[in-house]
Amino acid sequence: MNTATIVIDPAFSVSPVRRRTFGSFVEHLGRCVYTGIHDPGHPTADADGFRGDVVELTRELGISTVRYPGGNFVSGYRWEDAIGPVDQRPARLDLAWHSTEPNTVGVDEFMRWAAKAGVEPMMAVNLGTRGVQEALDLLEYCNVESGTYWSDLRRAHGTEKPHAVRMWCLGNEMDGPWQIGHKTAQEYGRLAAETARAMRMIDPGLELVACGSSSSAMPTFGSWEATVLAETYEHVDLISAHAYYYETDGDLASFLASAVNMDRFIEDVVATADAVRAAQGHTKRINISFDEWNVWYQEATPSVPPKDTWPVAPVLLEDHYNVADAVVVGNLLISLLRHSDRVQAASLAQLVNVIAPIMTEPGGRIWRQTTFHPFALTSRYAVGEVLRVELATPTYETTRYGQTPVVDAVATHDAATGAVAVFAVNRSLAEPTVVELDVRAFGAQGEGVEVVEVLTLANPDPYARATVDDDTSLVPVPNASVEHAAGGHTVRVELPPVSWTMVRLAVPPTAG
Repeated sequence: MNTATIVIDPAFSVSPVRRRTFGSFVEHLGRCVYTGIHDPGHPTADADGFRGDVVELTRELGISTVRYPGGNFVSGYRWEDAIGPVDQRPARLDLAWHSTEPNTVGVDEFMRWAAKAGVEPMMAVNLGTRGVQEALDLLEYCNVESGTYWSDLRRAHGTEKPHAVRMWCLGNEMDGPWQIGHKTAQEYGRLAAETARAMRMIDPGLELVACGSSSSAMPTFGSWEATVLAETYEHVDLISAHAYYYETDGDLASFLASAVNMDRFIEDVVATADAVRAAQGHTKRINISFDEWNVWYQEATPSVPPKDTWPVAPVLLEDHYNVADAVVVGNLLISLLRHSDRVQAASLAQLVNVIAPIMTEPGGRIWRQTTFHPFALTSRYAVGEVLRVELATPTYETTRYGQTPVVDAVATHDAATGAVAVFAVNRSLAEPTVVELDVRAFGAQGEGVEVVEVLTLANPDPYARATVDDDTSLVPVPNASVEHAAGGHTVRVELPPVSWTMVRLAVPPTAG
């Protein structure tokens, strides 16, 4: 049987756990908004038409921020269409997803939903078909108290207090030829810098995200970031990263190692940003907003309706996830956490129905996909400081990444409460792996360390899926293999093949 060792020491901190790591994404795409978060005829719908059951699961999922309204959608969006009396709002063609946008839900509705769900809004501005002035108008509508055209119009629409949005994305995936208003790096960098400079004239305290590459596989990756940051460095705080993963050609072994690619992606963007910093002599560091990431089987489900139709809220990108997908999602969160010194926000794309952990029936039932569970548990129990673990693990051969660690893991430690959480995956297709957690750094020989809970998500069939009729069979369950002698410095637990595991420990809290 494979054996791996994870040494955990509270002295080796990466950074504080950042709550914005556990963000998500709501785009006007498919059924994410309409019959997703908004379904006025649903039995749980409130006066604003928002589904109460979706709000409950959003809270259970532990979502911190929500990026809105796109995505590709934002590059053709006229936000003014979706304010004021709903019956007076125009319907528009959405070129990004070949749909009709009724504009029933807009800025004010979304902000009310965000408040109900207890999430921080993260707004994106259209730098595809629009520019500086339209971004300023939206900012004025959202953040200015009163006394101006747009702020007073917001108040006239029934929202007296500003929405006070702090984080703003300066466009979306502008490097992509599929993007409405696609630009070169030089064109986008200049526009983003001008927009950022003007927005800060209204509100200097904004946190602004420049568009990075839409994928590390883009031919312009690296040079795009360098050019954009050369123009925007002093005006923005973060640069975005986007990545989607899926199994191809039956290569489950490589798919399970997707976090290897995410690690490299993050490290390459950091290196590029720091090179611009050095070349221009800046003191501040540009960090990363990984504001689109997930498993997405891009060839498996429709991404646009038939070209002769323009439906409202069509069924698009509704992937049904299996156990292996959940293991990969849990592993991608491990990658994001261990880079928390530079990845300071992230958004699981998306929240409901569209490549999502939450699925709904129009007017009907709601259910959790397999990917819901590692996200929810990591969001709930990753607190305090992210720790840099020392990991000794066997490797296995993958087609995409060569020799790859069988086990991957990260840990967090809350000194005030003594809570320690270890999140680990076993990527082996067939072999269980015994993991030994070395906890001797927490007191003399681990004295006082207690095992609180060990949960594992696995199944003999890694392709098993949850369904609307049964979303309770494929969930993390107590792992009975855990061994820890009182006062011992090692906690042992067996990880089944293709599995995600959370180990919760209690150690003596640190005074002060």
